[in-house]
Amino acid sequence: MSTPPSRPSYAAVLRVPHAHRTFMAALVGRLSYGTVSLALMLSLTRVTGSYAVAGTVMALFGATGVFLSPYRAALVDRHGPRRALLPMALLYAALLCALAVACLRPGVPAAVLGVTAALAGACTPPLGPTMRAVWAELLPDRDLLQRAYSLDGVAEELLFVSGPLLVGLVVGVAPPAVGIVLSTLLVAVGTLAFVTSPAAGALRPAGRKKDGAPTAGRGGTGQGRALLQPVVVAAGVGVSVSAVDLLAVAFAGERGLGNGTAAWVLAALSAGSAVGGLLNGAVTWSSSARARLPFLAAGLGVCLAAAGLAPGAGTLAAALACAGLFVAPALTTAYLIADESAAPGFRTRVGAWCNTAVNAGMSAGAAAVGLLVERLPLPVCFALSGAVAMAAALVPGWRGGRGEVRATGDTGAPQRADAGSSSGG
Repeated sequence: MSTPPSRPSYAAVLRVPHAHRTFMAALVGRLSYGTVSLALMLSLTRVTGSYAVAGTVMALFGATGVFLSPYRAALVDRHGPRRALLPMALLYAALLCALAVACLRPGVPAAVLGVTAALAGACTPPLGPTMRAVWAELLPDRDLLQRAYSLDGVAEELLFVSGPLLVGLVVGVAPPAVGIVLSTLLVAVGTLAFVTSPAAGALRPAGRKKDGAPTAGRGGTGQGRALLQPVVVAAGVGVSVSAVDLLAVAFAGERGLGNGTAAWVLAALSAGSAVGGLLNGAVTWSSSARARLPFLAAGLGVCLAAAGLAPGAGTLAAALACAGLFVAPALTTAYLIADESAAPGFRTRVGAWCNTAVNAGMSAGAAAVGLLVERLPLPVCFALSGAVAMAAALVPGWRGGRGEVRATGDTGAPQRADAGSSSGG
């Protein structure tokens, strides 16, 4: 699809034909990911009376959702959003409804809850990676694409803040299972609106050119090497950020400040991330995305290490707000590099690999810090969380992917700016 633009801006992104409708539809569907976890946890705890069982079921739900994400994304690349996303979303919604019904009937075996949750997680539609693939198709201009990814990242951050608040309102007047049903409605309606948008048709199934003829070339070693840097950095950011959640709670508990203080401290991290994402998207960078990414990861690591030296909650909040300035830009830049590395027909799945890396990193970070926080001083734990991001910054960035695929015979794909372009990635 053609892009109008004159001057790159957030307004120009949303003025692209069909972009606003498609983006809003995707956000409605993705809001369900912000509501479902809390609603499901509250429902499981209520019906089983056991935090251990509820935690195990949630772990199964999360594990299949995270680790099967690239395979679901591959289905979108292979068959297109309209043929792949909608069946996934409807099956996901049906399984969540089954869980909601089970959570209203005490006595359902834990094994049934676990299997149903695992199957539901396995069917989670990859709306985020697919929306980013749509952005890349709609916006061949790299400056506009940078702004689109930044806008997308900040919006996603807000969804995961507002989702639990929405569930809080629901459970104030209804059983938690109603929150699960709300999640199913959001994902079904949002996905239906998304796949019926004309912009979704811009994503052609893998192996097809826009004229319907088959294309040559496959993603291979070049694409894998080119993806190493963004995937490792995304995982490092996930580890570091998730560690902060428990460290903030431990910091408040150690000083007798209460969990309310921890919530405000973590809100500072989210606020910093939102501001950083908007600023990153508003700047026209002279350096390439691959050149910027190590500095963003290192900046996050340094700020987190410094946060461990904070004498009080106020200074900790300020330090984490500074750390947040690097979070959304680092992830946005990782997604940009992944898109630049994508061979034709692989866009959705390369974005899903970054998504999977973030989520897997968050799970690993939460588990690791839980083991360390009772054994090491808090400043050391903060330093270690920062060290993960700094270590990720050392991973070299290889160009390749799309360029190498073209060299092996795919001459039909449109030429795109590579990671070394002066447009800023």
